[in-house]
This record gives sequence, C-alpha cells and structure tokens, in this order.
Amino acid sequence: MKQQWQWGAALVLGMAAMPSWAAMQAKPVEWQHDGTTFSGVLVYDDEDNDKRPGLVMVPNWKGVNASAIEKAKKLAGDDYVVLVADVYGKGVRPKTDAEAGPVATKLRNDRPVLRARALKAVEVLKEQAGKAPLDASRIGAVGFCFGGTTVLELARAGAPLAGVVSLHGGLGSPLPAKAGGTHPSVLVLNGADDKSVTAEDISSFEQEMNAAKVDWEFTNYSGAVHCFAEADANNPPGCAYDERAAKRAWKSLDSFFEGLFDKR
Repeated sequence: MKQQWQWGAALVLGMAAMPSWAAMQAKPVEWQHDGTTFSGVLVYDDEDNDKRPGLVMVPNWKGVNASAIEKAKKLAGDDYVVLVADVYGKGVRPKTDAEAGPVATKLRNDRPVLRARALKAVEVLKEQAGKAPLDASRIGAVGFCFGGTTVLELARAGAPLAGVVSLHGGLGSPLPAKAGGTHPSVLVLNGADDKSVTAEDISSFEQEMNAAKVDWEFTNYSGAVHCFAEADANNPPGCAYDERAAKRAWKSLDSFFEGLFDKR
C-alpha cells in the first residue's frame, strides 16, 4: 500500500509540475475603413509571449468563416500571429459559391478598392502589437484563390511587407507593378492544370514582375487544379484538393517566410 501511495503521489506531483497546454487563440477584431465596418479574426498560439512575425491571410471568395479560421490556425502554429482579413465588410459572409461569385467579382473589377481594403488589413495587423505576441516589423501576407489575387495586389502596390504568397490565385491585374518602387518578395504556388490560369497569364505575370524588378518565384504543381491547397475543397474537376501538391506548397510557404524573416 505504501509503494502504491508513493507512486500515486509522485504521479500527481509530476502532473502538477507539467506546463499547461498552450491554447490557440482566435479573437475577433473589428475596424473601420471608408465608412464600412470590417470584422476579421486574430489567430495565434499563446504558449509564450515571444514576439513573432505576423501574416495577413486573405481567404478564398467565401471570406471569413470557420474554414478560413482553421487554415489560419494551421498557418499560425507557434510561429506567426495571423489576421484573417475581411475585405468584404462585416456581415457579408457568402455561404455558397453562387453567393460568393458576385461579391468577389465586384472587388476584382475594382482593384483600387480591393487594394485599399487589403492595405488597411495590414495596418490593423500591425496595430495588434502589444495585444498579441507580434513583431510588427516582420509582416507578410498569404492568400488562397481570390485571396491569392488580393495579396498580389498588395505586392503590386508596394505594401510594407517582407513578402506575399499566392496559392492558386489569379495573376492578371489592370494595375500592374511599376518599376522604381519597393515591392515585397513574391511567391506564387500554382496548379499546373488550373484552367483559370493560362500560359499567357503566366508569361505576362513573369514579364510584369521582371519589368518592375520584383523578387519573385513561381511554382507549378503537376496535375493540380484550382483550390489544390485547401483540404475542404471538393468541387471537381475544376476545384479540388490535391494532397501531394498541398504538402509541397505548405512547405514552400514555410521556407519562403523563414528565409525572409531570418534575414532581419
């Protein structure tokens, strides 16, 4: 009995000495821009208070929803503070592709407004320093599909970012990047079989980036179509998850930002 008591006491003491498990935080953040209220979500691991880089994450055309927040948690890990950016406005939350299409198309057709809203999200993330373990001097952006198109607009606009990553985003823009400015580094991760991105689109994008002297990388994943990096994408044949390509893309994303932020 004595040995059993000693073992039990030791177990209790050992458990008491163990650190409490960190919790992934997902906190609502609201802001105003041009008379409109926007509502995003700040995501980070609160295991410790070590300051870490921040990423603005622009979701696909369905905007801020549970799926986007789960992607942000994966992205954040214990390495980043992530703002799931709202570029539609509070309360504009498309539930279906049919609802999302017109909302996204309206913004795609008005790039100045899209850029301004995305730039405001960058400002909002930086303002979270002191409220979250964020190093506001190290900021990047990531976007999926429509969000990928959006973060490329940030790069073209010369946003104060270390770099941007577009995953299966559109490449064209009526407001191309201009030479002479300062642009973030750019990584494009594209599905080689994505019918929404043509060979012409890729060639034009590369020419645009070179003319503006942007530091860029472009990766094509064979066999992958649109939405390939989103695990809940299930609308084949045009939009479907590809596990092989997705794993490689996430690794490339990690390596890209690690390289940029380690230099500072």
